[in-house]
Amino acid sequence: MKKPSVSPAMRLRESAGVKLALARTHGAIFIKASRLLVKTLKTGHKVLVFGNGGSAADSQHIAAEITGRFSRERRGYPAIALTTDTSVLTSVSNDYGFDLVYARQVQALARRGDLVIAISTSGNSPNILEGIRAARIAGASVLGFTGAGGGAMASLCDIIFAVPSKSTPRIQEAHITIGHILCEAIDESVCS
Repeated sequence: MKKPSVSPAMRLRESAGVKLALARTHGAIFIKASRLLVKTLKTGHKVLVFGNGGSAADSQHIAAEITGRFSRERRGYPAIALTTDTSVLTSVSNDYGFDLVYARQVQALARRGDLVIAISTSGNSPNILEGIRAARIAGASVLGFTGAGGGAMASLCDIIFAVPSKSTPRIQEAHITIGHILCEAIDESVCS
C-alpha cells in the first residue's frame, strides 16, 4: 500500500488550526448567533436550513439536532432541512431551474420571525443566494455559514460565519462544529 502524500496528523492539525482561528475571530458572532437561534425557537418560530452537496448533509444534520435533541433531553423544536424533499427538489428544478430550488421553498415556508441558515463554502452558489433573497423578502433572519471572505452571501446575511479557510473540507468541518455549538446553546438555554 502506498503511503499517503499528506499525513493524517497534518490534516488534523490543519483542521484544528482553522477551528482555533475561528474561535479567535468569531467569538462575538457565536454569541449573537446563539441568541438569535434561541430567540427564534423560544418565540415559537422555525428554522429552515439549506446547502448543496456536503452542505446539504450538514443542513440535515443541524435540523435533526434541533428537532430531535443535541445532548440533553428537551422538547423538539421546528427545524426543516430544505434538502430532503426529492419531489419538491426535482419539480422546482425542472419547472423553475435549480437556482430557485431553495427560494421557492423559503417563499412557501418562511415567515417573519423565522431563521434561515444558509450554507455555502464559497458564499457564491446561485441557489443559496436566491434562497437568502427570498428569506429577506419574507422577513426572516438569515444566518450564513461560508468560507474565507464570505463571497456574495456575506452582504446578504444578518450574521455570517466566514470560516478563515479556502479549503472546502476544512470549511465543512468547521461548519458542523459551528452547528454543534449553536445546538448546545439551545440545550443550555432550555435545560438550565
